[in-house]
Amino acid sequence: MFEKVNGKVVKVNVGMAGGVAARTGAMLFYTGDVSFAPHQVPGGQGMGGGGGLMRVAGRMMAGEHERTMLAQGTGEVHYGFAGLEVHVVQMQPGATLRVEASRLLANTAGLQSSIVSVMSSGGGGGGGLMGALRGAATGALTGQGMFTTQLSGQGSAVLLAHGGFLELPVGGPDPIVVDPQAFVAAYGNVQTELKTALSWRDAVGRGSGEAMQLHCVGQGVVYVQASEEKL
Repeated sequence: MFEKVNGKVVKVNVGMAGGVAARTGAMLFYTGDVSFAPHQVPGGQGMGGGGGLMRVAGRMMAGEHERTMLAQGTGEVHYGFAGLEVHVVQMQPGATLRVEASRLLANTAGLQSSIVSVMSSGGGGGGGLMGALRGAATGALTGQGMFTTQLSGQGSAVLLAHGGFLELPVGGPDPIVVDPQAFVAAYGNVQTELKTALSWRDAVGRGSGEAMQLHCVGQGVVYVQASEEKL
């Protein structure tokens, strides 16, 4: 659905795509009869209901994801953001894309979208309140957000990155180990687990800076940006 114009801009026929959800401020220009309206991402997996702490976690989650606009109508829209590199992922039925919210430029509106805690995207943590609390600790230590956007269904999505993309196949006998700040997204049946070698030196800012590592296993692809700079 999305077509790269160059390394930093994509275009899409909104009518043929069935609508496009994109982060606010990403629309560069359009032709045709296109309307834009605020778009609400569904709540997080396993976060509904519950008491005060669950509501706090829900508010934390709502503050993490990027605000989006839904484009509908007949016409062609060009998208880009802050001069960052773009990459188009063609989604297939049964596959899942988990992407850091700040690194998602746009997706076709027909994809199912939810927000899950960082620690619920693989072994080691689960969702719900405990997943949110673990996600909070993860975000504090790695500089990432506490939650990540999960997309599934048939359609396409556009990723953002500093300095270009590395596309790493996952499926061999050894895990792919990624710096969490360089991680962009995982596509397919990929499980992620955050591991730490945190010591007191890291706690006081004298460690190597590589104390937190994201281990990726399963079958699929991990996208890494060629920088640790946050979006």
